[in-house]
Amino acid sequence: MADFYQTGMVPTLHSLRRDAAHHLDAELSRLGRDKSIGLVLPALYSEFETPAMHGILDQLQRVNWLRRIVLVLSRADEEQYEQVRRLFERLPVESTVLWLDSEPIQDFLRTSEDAGLHVQSPGKGQACWLGTGYLLAKGDCDVIAFQDCDIKTYHRHMLSRLVYPLVAEDCQFEFAKAFYPRFTAQLNGRVTRLFLTPLVRALQDSGIHSGFLRFLDSFRYGLSGEIAMTKALAKNLRVSPDWGLEVSTLSEVWQKVPAMRTCQVDLTDCYDHKHQILSPADSSRGLNKMTRDIAKALFTAVCRDGSVMQDELLKATLPHSYAKAAGEMVTRYAADAQFNGLEYDLHAEEFSVELFSESLAAAGREFVENPMGVPALPSWLRMEHAVPEAFAQLITAAERDPAWLQVATA
Repeated sequence: MADFYQTGMVPTLHSLRRDAAHHLDAELSRLGRDKSIGLVLPALYSEFETPAMHGILDQLQRVNWLRRIVLVLSRADEEQYEQVRRLFERLPVESTVLWLDSEPIQDFLRTSEDAGLHVQSPGKGQACWLGTGYLLAKGDCDVIAFQDCDIKTYHRHMLSRLVYPLVAEDCQFEFAKAFYPRFTAQLNGRVTRLFLTPLVRALQDSGIHSGFLRFLDSFRYGLSGEIAMTKALAKNLRVSPDWGLEVSTLSEVWQKVPAMRTCQVDLTDCYDHKHQILSPADSSRGLNKMTRDIAKALFTAVCRDGSVMQDELLKATLPHSYAKAAGEMVTRYAADAQFNGLEYDLHAEEFSVELFSESLAAAGREFVENPMGVPALPSWLRMEHAVPEAFAQLITAAERDPAWLQVATA
């Protein structure tokens, strides 16, 4: 059941009418003539071996108001790239498959590194960054949207809801972020439910009075991968290349956009996508690594906002404060699951909190030893100044221009 409750610093746009999405599609067809929209899809080739990706493609074939789509394809060989490219040729809008593993793109990244820019950090952040650069280089998209490629419950109306606030004539938003409930037979979204939200509140309870923390806590699903922004904002963002991407993006938005010009959008009644493994025995994989990257990105954002993070807080106090806050969340969600007739594994939830507490403590130690962490990907505004030919190179590399390929393979 939808609500219209407004809380926190960020305006919330609710889905109150089930038939409203058809109205949004009609409006976007009209408004898209003045404010064109581009879509970035970061994907591994393995996602094309799942029903989810093909469901997404089927839905996108029915979207006629997009100006351009760029899929950034990773971990694919040339035959797989060609297979994906042929799939995207069927879409009704101009579409490009940017093959990240190709020699022209890798040469572009090496050229950027030679100019003193840190761009050789494979991951979703790098894929989104390259897709953004390509759309900025083409210069014909006023709004840029991002969505994941593993959404099992995808519908084209999700995209309509996400981008509409940025093209609507009277809204004047510069950034939109999706929220949604994640559940199947059980509650999903452990990292948001049991890690990020209690961590943000534990920091506040520990005496960190940061405007950014209040801003972040205003988002109902701070780790959602579905976002949209104006091209001016996209050109100025510096984001993390690792699992800290979503938190670092919100940090940049907090620094550059007034809170009332951001919004969160109710995307769907039920959202389900690929679930990451917990990986308790290997801190370099799964949610074990994800939570550590998120924590370090959050520490960086809080420090950027002017707060002081004491060593003792990071190494000792915060993990215990977090565990207390997360334990309270377990109790809340157990009741919520029972109320809705969902399965709830109390042992698995508490085990997750214990692992996340260890991951948080490790992140605190790593942050104390190296507070600068992994360098952020540069803004495309900086790229233009450091590598003046960057946009032209990226277009020819992404589109596999024959002239570029002759140079790259010479």
